[in-house]
Amino acid sequence: MDTLSIEIQKDIEAISNIPVIPTILEVICRTTGMGFAAVARVTDQKWVACSVKDDINFGLVPGGELVLESTICHEIRQNGKEVVIDHVAEDPMFINHHTPKQYGFQSYISIPIYRKDGSFFGTLCAIDPRPAKLKDTQVVDMFKLYSELISFHLDSLDRIDYAELQLKEERKALKLREQFIAILGHDLRNPLGAVSTSAQMILRQPLDEKTRRLAEIVKNSSFRMKELIENVLDFARADQSSGIVLNIQENQPLTEILQEVITELQAISPNRKIDFKADLAYPVKCDGSRIAQLFSNLLGNALSHGEVNGVVKVSAISGSDFFNLSVVNNGPSIPEERIANLFQPYVRGEGKNGSEGLGLGLYICAEIAKAHGGKLEVSSNEVETCFRLLL
Repeated sequence: MDTLSIEIQKDIEAISNIPVIPTILEVICRTTGMGFAAVARVTDQKWVACSVKDDINFGLVPGGELVLESTICHEIRQNGKEVVIDHVAEDPMFINHHTPKQYGFQSYISIPIYRKDGSFFGTLCAIDPRPAKLKDTQVVDMFKLYSELISFHLDSLDRIDYAELQLKEERKALKLREQFIAILGHDLRNPLGAVSTSAQMILRQPLDEKTRRLAEIVKNSSFRMKELIENVLDFARADQSSGIVLNIQENQPLTEILQEVITELQAISPNRKIDFKADLAYPVKCDGSRIAQLFSNLLGNALSHGEVNGVVKVSAISGSDFFNLSVVNNGPSIPEERIANLFQPYVRGEGKNGSEGLGLGLYICAEIAKAHGGKLEVSSNEVETCFRLLL
């Protein structure tokens, strides 16, 4: 079967999936008194019946063909105009036309059907061996209305097919994404953990200055890679609408949690000064590990983008009904036009030495804040930049 035949078969199937068409053909025959009505697919090569109402034994069934050049529909496809004949024997234009003579009809009406994109689909037509009163505004308007209705249904079916194709592609993409998350979560984190642990063990040994410096680079790079992997994992989960998963617990030891993050980042940037002040007199209900992840991102950014000789100020305060965590660094201000999109994915800062990352860190921080029912704010001027978590 050639490509055209496959396409036509799909069109026949599409027409058969429009449940109102048999009713349309029934109403046409009953209203006009004609014995045969059909929806035809007409191309530049074929005339094929898609749906048929045949009370005069004309002999066509869905899928049945007529020689294209033997039909009036061939002319309609070329000029785009409907043809209406009450009585062939009295019609000066069609009295000698080859089609009525070949198929033995006296009354005929055919209205073009166009797809919504403007392409020609075929015709809605009816014939009968007896004359019929068809050149009537109500009859012609009825045919045109049904033609538009068929076009609407064809468009709807195309949209459904497209939506199903999209859904299939999205399911395939989701499966690939799940595999991607599994690779990140297991196949990358495990060997990376081994690299980090090995680097730390090497640093405990007596080393010359060059070897120690190289081991420090390995350790610091593995820490950065771990952070990037965690951000990508969280972004992938959030992008699947599952959101950031929390493990909320009462009275989290946030002073210790935040201090651990500071100690870890201070080891990476030993020459930077971090001023940490905590006033956590009231217990905080939260996911401690997620707060640590958020804080690590904010503090890492402050160390990367702040003045090298400046002090990064960290403040954590809790009250009876709130928890505030702020990270402040000196340095150039963030432009207003960038602040508006700062918490969107893939928005990256102007990193130093290509260390700007994937642009997911602040997005993940904002999602962690949102998951806690809080928010993340930023203010920036020529003196300092402050990121503040408000729960």
